[in-house]
Amino acid sequence: MQQERQAPKRIAAAVLNSLKGGVVPRVGLEYITVGRAREIEALLRDVEIIAEGGAAFRFITGSYGSGKSFLLQTIRNHVMEKGFVVLDADLSPERRFSGTKGQGLATYKELIRNMATRTRPEGGALPLILERWLSSLQTETVTETGLDPADAAFEQALAKRVFSVINAMEDMVNGFDFGRALVKYRQAVVNGDDGQKSAVLRWFRGEYATKSEARQALGINLIVTDENWYDFLKLFSAFLVRAGYRGMILMIDELVNLFRIPHRVTRQYNYEKILMMYNDTLQGKAKHIGVLMCATPQCLEDAEKGIFSYDALRSRLTQGHFSQPGAQDMLAPIIRLEPLRYEELMVLCEKLTALHAGLYAYETHIAPEEYIAFLKAEFERIGASTHITPREIIRDFIELLNLVWQTPGSTLGGILQQGGFLFAPGEAEEAPQVGSDAYAEFEV
Repeated sequence: MQQERQAPKRIAAAVLNSLKGGVVPRVGLEYITVGRAREIEALLRDVEIIAEGGAAFRFITGSYGSGKSFLLQTIRNHVMEKGFVVLDADLSPERRFSGTKGQGLATYKELIRNMATRTRPEGGALPLILERWLSSLQTETVTETGLDPADAAFEQALAKRVFSVINAMEDMVNGFDFGRALVKYRQAVVNGDDGQKSAVLRWFRGEYATKSEARQALGINLIVTDENWYDFLKLFSAFLVRAGYRGMILMIDELVNLFRIPHRVTRQYNYEKILMMYNDTLQGKAKHIGVLMCATPQCLEDAEKGIFSYDALRSRLTQGHFSQPGAQDMLAPIIRLEPLRYEELMVLCEKLTALHAGLYAYETHIAPEEYIAFLKAEFERIGASTHITPREIIRDFIELLNLVWQTPGSTLGGILQQGGFLFAPGEAEEAPQVGSDAYAEFEV
């Protein structure tokens, strides 16, 4: 089997190693993406609205291993190619939206640390963005004025451009101080003052513990805190558009960590922060910003501890009466990931085989019947009817490919016939026929 475009070995290795380890790769997703066409189309429609000055907020929900993080990463790679800046973070006990021990600020720091662009996809793009902004202002000033950068009048014209950007942000909450920090960064660049540049970057990253510390270093009597960190993200969104980017996308995974907070009041404070962000985007208070959050169905819909336990969110997010599996409203705030179809899993296995063969330089000889036998074995395992996910299937299939490659003379079908899969009583005899729609009932 040949693939139209073979993945470079470093990409193939990164993809296979990540998937075997149960995590979503940051690169090479285009070589293994299958299904999710409707979900991707809906999210990309949001992206175009964001680029035009709008905002969007979506929850993506599905069970563990169902593909939430994979979908998030797919969108991440796409929007960076389209000129957006992406900030992503996984929540944890130390990173929440609100907390008494700086958990909200910790989330902000993680988002800024992971700030990524097309040319800096691994994160840490803030210095690059600031340099690009100053460089583009200088180029525009040369083009429009015709002045030489060494001319004294050029510096005045450039300063006027800098202040026009800053003045446009002054009406926003904390916009004046944000603008002052931009001015100080430019002054540090002009003066070759690396210490001042570092101090400004620390301020943007929320690394000053007290206002007096920031005032001493920069003369700015404001710092990022648990209370105002979201306001700073909105300021960044406005600045990024003026720096030549199309907008900013926030991607936040592992909302289950909010569900696990033992204290009800603390959970409610976190859900209140989500409500504020949700209202901002839908009411037009936020511009050029998109928010994607991933949650399990229980974390979202549990009436006691989930997001739906906060009445204001439940009333806004509850699904209407007409959506159903296979016909859900893709314009609704919640995208519920449905199981991958049986034929989509077949294509996924074929793509993984092509990657594996390209990485280890061998010819593939896996017959369609062997793919079918593998998927039947997966679906017939004990507990598959309620627990099987793409993550489990992918991990098992890569393991089979490794075994076939490491064992001369072996075949995928032969290894399957040796056993190693445990079957639920009666399931093997009553398994649906290959290609039947009956496989759709499983959570994959």
